[in-house]
Amino acid sequence: MSAPLTILGIESSCDDTAAAVVRGVAGTATILSNVIFGQTEAHADFGGVVPEIAARAHAEKIDHAIEDALAVANVSLSQIDAIAVTAGPGLIGGVLSGVMCAKGLSAATGLPLIGVNHLAGHALTPQLTDGIAFPYLMLLVSGGHCQFLLVQDHDKYTRLGGTIDDAPGEAFDKTARILGLPQPGGPAVEHAAKNGEPHAFALPRPLLGRDDCNMSFSGLKTAVLRARDDVITKNGGLPLAARADLCASFQAAVTDVLVGKSRKALMAARAISPDVNTIAVAGGVAANGAIRHALKELCAETETVFVAPPLALCTDNAAMIAYAGLLRLTAGMTDDLTLSARPRWPLDQTSPTLLGSGKKGPKA
Repeated sequence: MSAPLTILGIESSCDDTAAAVVRGVAGTATILSNVIFGQTEAHADFGGVVPEIAARAHAEKIDHAIEDALAVANVSLSQIDAIAVTAGPGLIGGVLSGVMCAKGLSAATGLPLIGVNHLAGHALTPQLTDGIAFPYLMLLVSGGHCQFLLVQDHDKYTRLGGTIDDAPGEAFDKTARILGLPQPGGPAVEHAAKNGEPHAFALPRPLLGRDDCNMSFSGLKTAVLRARDDVITKNGGLPLAARADLCASFQAAVTDVLVGKSRKALMAARAISPDVNTIAVAGGVAANGAIRHALKELCAETETVFVAPPLALCTDNAAMIAYAGLLRLTAGMTDDLTLSARPRWPLDQTSPTLLGSGKKGPKA
């Protein structure tokens, strides 16, 4: 067995400035520290993440996050084996903040530099937390991404399907704004839904009847807007009970789509790798209790193992980046100071893009 490695991870792809220290070997690692500086208050007045504000906050906080992570782990930079950093995809200003900081540390210390795909960090989190073996089916579901991935190795992914428009987390945020709820929208909608009736509004389940594993949430968000307007017209406002019913109905629709498509993705994954017997879920939306419960029921029905990281590791964090970096270092995969920040970086480089391409390359 190889000697344990100690990796410093840095994450700054959206609105969380994070640093962590992870120690171990592939399949068995321990999180020594996991520090996160959130930006919720900085963006609260804008109804969502403002990229310029996020980038500035990262530049101000990233060195403090690293110092705190090293202090909590009780290690010094001289005890670190490599520096892993999110190199994309994400908001380019934030990604740049992390990459440039990591480059500076690498140049100053001589430590290996490892650029990590943010999506790989999420996809590998269940192995960090539960030690599950490859291959497994991953539902990566967050504010900016929604994909079904067959994870065959730390650097081998097959995308089986994904969203063709809004990610579920984005739909939760927009629904919260439509209904006058605070941001971030996911927790706010989930909280309100607890007092609502999930069948009160007949909202659509987009693409659920199709045989593929692709999803769409943009039309669902628009249906909530129209239902809200109907309620306001009839009542002269939006009663709290109606708002709770809209939240519950929206959450139920998203859950039905994710569960229905997960069933199809499991079949597709087993067609490629018959020994797939685990469905893992990660990303911010994986913290939603109703969605977790429904996926657990699907796994029980299909005699499949369900794995979900602790809630604190579902959202963006640096521990997942450190672990992904550990696997890359073990495989001899490092970068040099030419490492670039990438706003777009699909995990599966061979499948056709779902969201099209731009000057910077495929979006997803």
